[in-house]
Amino acid sequence: MDQIIELFKHLINPAWIIEHGGLYLLVAIIFAETGLFVGFFLPGDSLLFLAGIYGKELSASFYDAPFFVLMLLIAMAGVLGNIVGFWFGRKSGPLLFSRKDTFLFKKKHLFQAKEFFDKHGGGAIILARFLPIIRTFAPIVAGIVGMERKKFMFYNIVGSFAWVFSMMLAGYFLGNSYPTIKNHLELIVGILILITTLPVILKLVFGKAKVPHEHTRENHPDELTESNK
Repeated sequence: MDQIIELFKHLINPAWIIEHGGLYLLVAIIFAETGLFVGFFLPGDSLLFLAGIYGKELSASFYDAPFFVLMLLIAMAGVLGNIVGFWFGRKSGPLLFSRKDTFLFKKKHLFQAKEFFDKHGGGAIILARFLPIIRTFAPIVAGIVGMERKKFMFYNIVGSFAWVFSMMLAGYFLGNSYPTIKNHLELIVGILILITTLPVILKLVFGKAKVPHEHTRENHPDELTESNK
C-alpha cells in the first residue's frame, strides 16, 4: 500500500515524470488506465492537466515535437487502451463477475460501470472518460454486453480525443497565462482530483451498485449481458 501511495506521489510530479520517461510514461499510464482493470487507481485527469501545464518541457523531452503531436499520441493511447478493454470484455469479461475480490480488483467497480452503461448506452463510453474508475471498466462492460464494434469505435475515438485534448489544452493555456501556477501544483491537483472523483464518491455513498448474490449469477447469467447495444 505504501508503495502505491509513493508511486501516486511521483505520478503527480511533472518533473519526475519528464525525468523518468516523459511522453513514453504518459502514454503507458493512459493506456493502462483505460485498458487494464488494474490501472483504475491511476490519476489520468491530473496527469493530463499537469502535462498541459508543462507542455513546453514535455515537448522538449520528446525531440521538440509540437504540443499537438503529444496530444495526438496520448489520445491514441487512450483509444488503444479502450480497444484492449473491449476485447478483454468480449473474451473473458463474464468471468470477472464470478472472480473474487482482490486488492487491485473489486467487483463493485464492474457493477457500477455496468449500471452507468445501462443508463447512458453508447454515450457512456464518452462520459466515462471523465470519471475515474468508471473509465477503466466501461470498455470492458461494452465488450461483455456485445456492443457493436463500429459503434464502440466511434464513441471510443470521440471520447478519448475529447478527454485528452480538453484536459491538456486547459493545462497548457492556464500554464502559459499564469506561469506562477507551477508554484501551487499540489493545491491544483488536489482540487482537480476532488472535482473529478466527487461524482464517484457520491455514487459510492448514496447509490451503491447492487452486486447479485452468487446463486443469482449462476441461475441468471444472461442478466449480466442485458444492455443497450
